[in-house]
Formats: sequence, structure tokens, C-alpha cells
Amino acid sequence: MRHADPFAPCACGRNHAGFTCEAPVSTEAAFTEAADAAVLRAVLPHEATRRAMLARYGAAAVLGAVASVFPLDHAREAFAQAPAAPEKRDLKIGFIAITCATPIIMAHPMGFYQRHGLNVEVIRTAGWAVIRDRAIAGEFDAAHMLSPMPLAMSMGVGIPAPQPFAVAAIENTNGQAITLANKHREKRDPKDWRGFRFAVPFDYSMHNYLLRAYVAEAGLDPDRDISIRSVPPPEMVANLRADNIDGFLGPDPFNQRAVFDGVGFIHILTKEMWDGHPCCAFAVPKAMIDTQPNTFAALMRAIVEATAYASKAENRREVAQAISAQNYLNQPATVVEQVLTGTFADGLGQVRRVPDRINFEPFPWQSMAIWMLTQMKRWGQIRGDVDYQAISRQVFLTMEAGRAMRDLGLPVPTETQRPAMILGKRFDPAEPEAYLNSFAIKR
Repeated sequence: MRHADPFAPCACGRNHAGFTCEAPVSTEAAFTEAADAAVLRAVLPHEATRRAMLARYGAAAVLGAVASVFPLDHAREAFAQAPAAPEKRDLKIGFIAITCATPIIMAHPMGFYQRHGLNVEVIRTAGWAVIRDRAIAGEFDAAHMLSPMPLAMSMGVGIPAPQPFAVAAIENTNGQAITLANKHREKRDPKDWRGFRFAVPFDYSMHNYLLRAYVAEAGLDPDRDISIRSVPPPEMVANLRADNIDGFLGPDPFNQRAVFDGVGFIHILTKEMWDGHPCCAFAVPKAMIDTQPNTFAALMRAIVEATAYASKAENRREVAQAISAQNYLNQPATVVEQVLTGTFADGLGQVRRVPDRINFEPFPWQSMAIWMLTQMKRWGQIRGDVDYQAISRQVFLTMEAGRAMRDLGLPVPTETQRPAMILGKRFDPAEPEAYLNSFAIKR
């Protein structure tokens, strides 16, 4: 995790180029660190000057000089008090009725927002374009978004002008599947899918990118050999039943609902394509972090705490009951339980046991963002040179997520990027262009 200031000293007494070492950090040390960073920003408000001073003289010397003219100990004591009151308590958060939104949804009936001093209204919304537009208009204070959406919005892709939004936390990992209509039980090889009609939730989605990557690995061009269109998740099963589509790569509970309704089967879980891949995110306008820092911090603690609770297998049935209600997912509890527990009928006569069919891990790895950017470029959504590292740092807020995780006693990764195996190919976030250029099928 990054410190509040990239050159602030670690609690272990050494500098780590902005990252926490693996030494355990006490709560007292964490508050001291935050206070020191805040004071340095106030005394040296220009980042370039602050960095130069710290680089030249060292954090200890600069803090010593500041302490000679500023009551640094009092600032440290102030930071050690209870979290500051939120600037705004009454908030609206938009969500789509899918299990990927579990932490955002469950935090309402299970009291996580209230515990952190917030009065939150969670608002079920029809589709991703509506979520995006209402968030941009300020009708939502924060929103459940597909994790590529804040990247696209911040770059102005698909909208008239850039809108700086951030991924404050990842809502879920895994949790998606390719579901096919029952009539295609004998067409399990994607090489046989030429002419198929697929639905995905949105153009800027992991679903779109994973489906495209999957069929391209089988030698099909996703823009020529199959058709892909955006369909709101709650409408996917109805479209499958009406034979408007042959299948979909979509979020749960709708893969499981297709099985429950007897209209489709689960062809493959996306966990089998990329184990631990991100899907949805808790997104906020970047301005919130500066204009309502206490509200943002309280929201982060609530979301991260709910995510940690949902990640535990022993809590999954309780969570399923909480989010199945009519004003949330509006699904049979048994369908949601099959998704969250990972014990489920696949529509092919088997009962499968995959405990991490869906998981909940809040840390927004910047390497995830870099992979999404490679796919946006691969399929022509963005063109030209892409500053992968800068964009991923600006949009995926590892520092803020890490701070909330540490405040709640959760382990925090010591890096912001990691390689991954995706459809059998190693993705190295340090070499995104080489990865992109390795594909034969791309725009």
C-alpha cells in the first residue's frame, strides 16, 4: 500500500518508495504516519518541492525541522482520535441487481453503513449506462460499476468528455459464466459457435473482454464470426428463453437462474479462464476524495468490512438471505445460495462444488486495470499510445483501499501489481504492449 505521501517514512523506520513493508504496523504508528504526511503536505503544498526536500534531506530531517516550528505531537494526537464525522451522512448508491454487488447491497440490511455513521439508500438501477449517467449527473454519491467503466469514463471513452471516476474497491472476483441455451448441449467447443448470438452486460465490461478473448483463442473473430450485444443482466434469461440469443457471458445470479428455469446450462465459469479476475467495483467521483474525505473514508470502511464478511464461507448463506429480497436481487434464495456457496446444479445433470465460484476481495490491483486497458486497445475502444501505468494509478485507488483494509485489521498487499495466467497465457503488467502484440486476432 502507498503511504499518504509517497516519500513518508514507513513505521518500520525505513523508506520503501511509497509502499508499506511486511513489518507489522501498529494502529498508533499508522496514525503517526498519516499525521506526518498531512502536516508535510500542509507545510510543503507543492508536490515537486516536497518530493525534492524529502529526497535531499530525508523524511526524519524534514519532520524534525517542521517540529521545531509546528506542534507535530498535537497533530499526531488529533489523528489518533476517533474517525472524523462524515461531511455528508445521507448518501445514495446505485446498484445493478447482481451478486457482484453483494458488499454494496448487504451493507444496507446488515448495518455496515450505519456502523460507520452513514445513512445510505441503495437504489436498484436498470442498466449500466443508466448507472454511469446518473453518477455523472451527481444523482448517485457512489455507484456499483463494472470495473472497466471508471477507466473508460476517466478517459472520455464512450461519453462526450472525460469524467474522473475511480475504483475505490473491487466488489467481487470471479462470479461470472458463459451460459448457453439448452439446444446447444452438443456444441461445447467454441470452434462450433460461428454465427452464435451472445449477450454481455456492457461494452466496457470484463464480460465483453473475457468472451472476446475466449472465442479468439478458439480461432473465431468476435466481431465477424459471432455477434455480441449489450443486454441488461436482468433481461438475459428472458432473451435466452425467447431464442433472441444463443448464450451470454453474464453475472450471477442469472447464469444460475437460467439453470433454475430450465432454459440454459453453464458452459464454463470465468474462474476457469482467469482465477481471481475482477468483475465489479465500488466507484466514486474523484472529487469526493478531496471534498468529502471523511465521508469517503467512512464509505470505504463500510464497504471493505462488508466485503471481508462476505468473503467468509460460513457467512454466505446469511448473506444470500439478506440480498435475495425483493428490493435487492429479487431472486429465489436457493438460486443466490447456489452462487454464493459454490454448490450448484450446472444444467447438465451435475452438481458441482466450487467454493470460490465467486469471491470478495477489495484490493484494486492496478495490474487488473492494465489488463483491461490492453483489451480496450485490442478491440478498438481506445487507439494510439496508452500510458498504462499512469492511468491505472489514477483510477485504481490502491492507497485508499489499503488504508481502509489496514484500519480494519486486514492484510494489505505490499505491491500494487502482479502477473496473472489468463486463458493459459501469462500476463505481465510490466509489458502490456508485448502481451497485446502476441495476439493474432485483434482490431
